[in-house]
Amino acid sequence: MKVYMDNAATTQLDKRVFSEMKPYFFNKYGNASSLHSFGLEARKAIENVRGKVAKIINAEKDEIYFTSGGTESDNLALRGIAYANKSKGNHIITSAIEHHAILHTCQELEKEGFEVTYLPVTNEGTLKLSDLKKAITSKTILVSIMHANNEIGTIQPVEEIGKVCKAKKIYFHTDAVQTVGKIKIDVKKMNLDSLSASAHKFYGPNGVGFLYVKKGVNIKPISSGGGHEKGLRSGTENVPGIIGLGKALEICSKEMKKESARDKKMRDKLIRGVLKISNSWLNGSKTERLAGNTNFGFDFIEGEALIMKLDMKGIAASTGSACSTQSLSPSHVLIGLGLGHVKCHGSLRLTLGRFNSEKEVNYVLKVLPKIVKELRDMSPLGKGMDLSAYEKDFVGKGHKH
Repeated sequence: MKVYMDNAATTQLDKRVFSEMKPYFFNKYGNASSLHSFGLEARKAIENVRGKVAKIINAEKDEIYFTSGGTESDNLALRGIAYANKSKGNHIITSAIEHHAILHTCQELEKEGFEVTYLPVTNEGTLKLSDLKKAITSKTILVSIMHANNEIGTIQPVEEIGKVCKAKKIYFHTDAVQTVGKIKIDVKKMNLDSLSASAHKFYGPNGVGFLYVKKGVNIKPISSGGGHEKGLRSGTENVPGIIGLGKALEICSKEMKKESARDKKMRDKLIRGVLKISNSWLNGSKTERLAGNTNFGFDFIEGEALIMKLDMKGIAASTGSACSTQSLSPSHVLIGLGLGHVKCHGSLRLTLGRFNSEKEVNYVLKVLPKIVKELRDMSPLGKGMDLSAYEKDFVGKGHKH
């Protein structure tokens, strides 16, 4: 049996989306900047999608800019706003558990003279508004807090954060890559100045996303070119991709309520079943959590071994351990929750989506306990070793995060 439960990484392209995209590969393939009929047809299609996206998130049409995805959108928002407003201040606030597209961009901006505050979170991954308020200074120009975390699924109090930023006249950006298409977004109600999204997270194509930028926000382009997207994001538009993004978001908007209830039901069954395994726990919020996200921890096993064993049984999942990227560093998100290095390395993320079924959940619950037992039987950690002593030894040998 083949089971795909890594939907937080990427989702399967919906066939309805591909059907909408197909003509723009073969028949309507004009460059949207060209003046002939092929180009005008492509331009009209892009503008139609721009309006559709704007309506779904309660924005204005000319506040939507198409990009190559979440990473570019995050970079453009952070760098563009930082560079345009450095005469007013050089302080940026974010959280310690953001996606690397945010964290690495902030680290680069620090090298350029900007100051960044990385706010801590609770053991469930939630930002405290009191910490945000304390961190704001007269030099703060931008706050960037993700809507929901990609690893643990915790949903942040974005609307409340937006109110704080609005009162202080500070720009507020959110990485909504995990929530667009899954949670109703209202950029006005949330007091957002900027929002990032990526189509492949909501059953659209890879390599295309959008950035919402509120009218009046002072932002600069970060790349030079032909002045596409009203001069903010140069580069020939990915017409088929944009068409796919629009169709995917349209489907999500119509089916969101039903789909969310279905995913939540499967998620809760998965959580109940997995937590029957001894020495296991749930990472992230128990209540303020994405409908399709589960993230578990298991004592006495390594996450990457668990992923490989599951894959052998046809189950695609992921782990917070970064060993798959040739690094012994544990997940910065799990570290941010206060977990020790060893506990971080025993994590498992199973994320559900549109094409999962209860039958697949049952299969995972049948297979997973056996694999955990098998790995524990092989592990010295499962044979009475003092976990705290091992933790101390592990960190003491230079395994830092």
